[in-house]
Amino acid sequence: MFEVVDTGIAASSAPVSGTVRRGPFVLTAQIPKDPTTGKIVEGDITVQTRRTLENLRTAITAAGGTLADVLRAEVFLVDGGDAAGMNAVWREFFREPWPCRATVVVKELLSPGMRIELTATAWLEST
Repeated sequence: MFEVVDTGIAASSAPVSGTVRRGPFVLTAQIPKDPTTGKIVEGDITVQTRRTLENLRTAITAAGGTLADVLRAEVFLVDGGDAAGMNAVWREFFREPWPCRATVVVKELLSPGMRIELTATAWLEST
């Protein structure tokens, strides 16, 4: 069985867990929501990517790791033109060796105004 990680980020109203862990594996899904209110932050792709990656860092830290433990990420964008802005912010949070990453352009995301969503998998060596 897996455990739900208490990240301190506002919970979703949907029947999902934002971050779960089983042994050394941590799986998380993050969006550009204000961690206190749960509302989607307004702004361009750099603003929304920064908030999403800050939420990712919060989730991985709550599980006992760091962003250096992230092995794989899947990024979903609603506009392929946002890739350059997303990559610029990505470089603020990650360094080489880069996590394995897929970036997919989708028609839309669930919450209105949301330009990015991501899922990530981390491996915490110490457990």
